[in-house]
Amino acid sequence: MVGVFVRLKLRLIAGSLKGTGGRRAGFLFSLIAGLLVAIAGFYFLSAPRAVDPGLAADLGIIFFSAILTMWIAGPLLMFGLDDTLDPARLALFPLRTGQLARGLLASSAVGIWPLASLFAMTGAIFGVGRSVTGVLLGIVGVPIAFACCLVVSRLVTTGLSGVLRSRRGRDVLAVAVILVVLGTQVPGLLLNSGLDIGLEAIAALAGVLRWTPTGMVVHAMADGGLVGLAEIVAVAVFTVACAWLWIVALKAALVRPDASSQSGGSVRRSRFGGVLPEGVVGAVAAKELKYARRDPRGRVTWASVLAVVVIMIFSTRNTTGGEPIVWMGIFPVWLGGLVMALQATNSFGIDGRALWMNAVVYAKPEALRSDLAGRHLAICLIGFPLLAVTAVATGLLTRPEWILPAALVGWGVMGLVFAVGSFTSVYIPYTQPERINAFTGAAPGQGGQAFLSSIGSMVGGGVLSLPVLIPVMAGYVWVSALMPVLGFGLAWLARRRASVIGLRRMPELLADVSKPT
Repeated sequence: MVGVFVRLKLRLIAGSLKGTGGRRAGFLFSLIAGLLVAIAGFYFLSAPRAVDPGLAADLGIIFFSAILTMWIAGPLLMFGLDDTLDPARLALFPLRTGQLARGLLASSAVGIWPLASLFAMTGAIFGVGRSVTGVLLGIVGVPIAFACCLVVSRLVTTGLSGVLRSRRGRDVLAVAVILVVLGTQVPGLLLNSGLDIGLEAIAALAGVLRWTPTGMVVHAMADGGLVGLAEIVAVAVFTVACAWLWIVALKAALVRPDASSQSGGSVRRSRFGGVLPEGVVGAVAAKELKYARRDPRGRVTWASVLAVVVIMIFSTRNTTGGEPIVWMGIFPVWLGGLVMALQATNSFGIDGRALWMNAVVYAKPEALRSDLAGRHLAICLIGFPLLAVTAVATGLLTRPEWILPAALVGWGVMGLVFAVGSFTSVYIPYTQPERINAFTGAAPGQGGQAFLSSIGSMVGGGVLSLPVLIPVMAGYVWVSALMPVLGFGLAWLARRRASVIGLRRMPELLADVSKPT
């Protein structure tokens, strides 16, 4: 049965090479990224051989602990994108729990990122092991640490699978992940504030992480004695115990009712009556505002934007005591507008199969143009006030006279991203999976399309803003008044052209946003 699961995983990987151009591009991107991570991780762990053995061990412990953390958090973010993560999808297979567990564990070790993790971890054998026994313990300990990462990852996803299928569970996960992301920025903010973080802090952090399972493996390589051997045995026992707990959780998950179908929804009257315009524009804007309020992905998107803006505000604030420069007051708002408008890069993806109703109603490009305008209006109704608050915050931290120019720049760059996003929405659409957590943005095989759409829109919007942004950064802040004119003028022209293209490509567009998930 292990061989069957491995062959199925390999068949899925090979199938991605026979799909559409977007799926092949996504696989190629994952392959290149995995190779870079593997090489960089191997070099990072093997390079400390040239430094003090204690520092090498500390760096290895921190890196191994980070790998374990990523193996725990990463599958939670991918829950619903990888079908093998949800045990409910496998409940009807005629397999015993033990067979299923062994097959799932083996399939977890197959793929670009598992192999990249294992290759990177082997670098510690050369960088941390300073004795023959230390190297031998590393040869045994690295596979055990890798197996520990796999088992703990499966235990967490299986144990939380019922919660992750519910809306409340996805919301809690979303908030937790955003807090974790903000927490990762704390060291950078401390460094930016002038706090000296040196070898003492690294040693203190490693002293705590040294007691994690993967940290004990690195310490065993550095020790190379009986203590190290005992640590390897302890990690192996811990891995076996987690595997037993995983089998117990898997057995319970296979008979647990689906939490996502336990609660019914309620129908409420629109809260936007009298505020939005009549017709298609107002109706679409009201629908998008409800998505932003009720759909977990909508809430997480706006929360993530706020997190990025807050980080940028504190990262670019003046900590030197000298005169602030223009970019400190303008750049955070510009970046906030850029990130907020990225929601328009795949405007039709959230509709999914329901887009067919638009396809049969929209007989002229004007209707599709109004649809795009309504989606952009909804983003503006939330984004404009947030950017205004951001501009006030940056202005108070720098100079108040930069508040209005910063707001104008932020609002204008949103229009520029709308312009690019109108074309990506009709040329590179992709499916946004249903009933998953809020961080999975594309259906299996469409990751390359999602990446190209988002990065293309961000780069395109940023480049289009340079004719105004560069003079503003140079001190001619009055030029910022041209940014909204440029941004929303191009957005209006782009909607006119994209609506014609989108109506012509409606069958392909509907197929791309309706992929099975």
